[in-house]
Amino acid sequence: MQRKYNICVIGATGSVGSQMLKILVERKFPFAKIHALASDRSESTVLKVAGLELKLGKIMNFDFKDVDIVFLATESEVSRDIVNHIKSVGNCFIIDNSSYFRIKKDVPLVIPEVNPEALDNIKKTCVISNPNCSTIQMVMALKPIHDLFEIKRVIVSTYQAVSGIGKSGEDELKSQIFSCAKDKDSISKVFSRQILCNVIPQIDIFVDDGSTKEEQKMLQETKKILDQNVLVHANCARVGVANAHSEYVNIETVRPLDLNKAKEAIRSFPGVKLEDDNRRYQTAIDISGRDEVFVSRLRHDYTSNNSLSFWCVADNLRKGAALNAVQIAETIISKALL
Repeated sequence: MQRKYNICVIGATGSVGSQMLKILVERKFPFAKIHALASDRSESTVLKVAGLELKLGKIMNFDFKDVDIVFLATESEVSRDIVNHIKSVGNCFIIDNSSYFRIKKDVPLVIPEVNPEALDNIKKTCVISNPNCSTIQMVMALKPIHDLFEIKRVIVSTYQAVSGIGKSGEDELKSQIFSCAKDKDSISKVFSRQILCNVIPQIDIFVDDGSTKEEQKMLQETKKILDQNVLVHANCARVGVANAHSEYVNIETVRPLDLNKAKEAIRSFPGVKLEDDNRRYQTAIDISGRDEVFVSRLRHDYTSNNSLSFWCVADNLRKGAALNAVQIAETIISKALL
């Protein structure tokens, strides 16, 4: 009989946390019990998702000693503060969706299809980081090309949905839609500008070199997951789209590039779907709710040797966050680490 595991999802009422619960059920994850924790104001309310009815608990009152895996769907500051508490009272793996631990040297940053070896020999109470949503979908598409031709440089432009910032981003877009329909002025509190019918060339705060933290994340995380030698330049924008991120990616390789071989490698890579007919490209609205990373418009870039461009879309709440976290847990089990 297959062993079953006790699971805890912290941040269960948020966009990513609720997706984690849904995906655990959809994928028939071998859980014995799921505990759902959220903010103090949600304590004792019942959360209904994917056929589950879960009584919400308070984080600091919860006893982690019998939990096998904790999923953190929380802001960086909450993840930072809660991890030491979990380690002090529990003996479990901690899979964190925030950015707080991602670049720390001793913390695995994992996309299971790309670098499952990062989980080899990890021990309980280890923190495992889920990469940034925009990084995950890009690296999924890059990995099969890198294995064949060794990627030298990546330039990516992202068009990221409001769900990437959580429920507050989704609510602001909806509010502005209603205001527009009633011919009222839109109010922008979450985003720096009106997001409805707009593109904002800023995600997260600016850093010293003029980049944003989102752009910095894509650079640092791609190097950590794929190859430290890859050069990455990211341009990240928020768009008035409800869900699913879109990216244009341009790469240059070290070895001579064969477009047909690149297409075949992408087509064969798990979790990635290649559309080879230019008229059948996928868009955010087409793939929201899907698990795969969709690649299309793969073509030569004739301005530079050994270069190509492609279009890439993925559901940022699923493969970009919740699904990848659940796959990490599945990989831990498959490696008999629990």
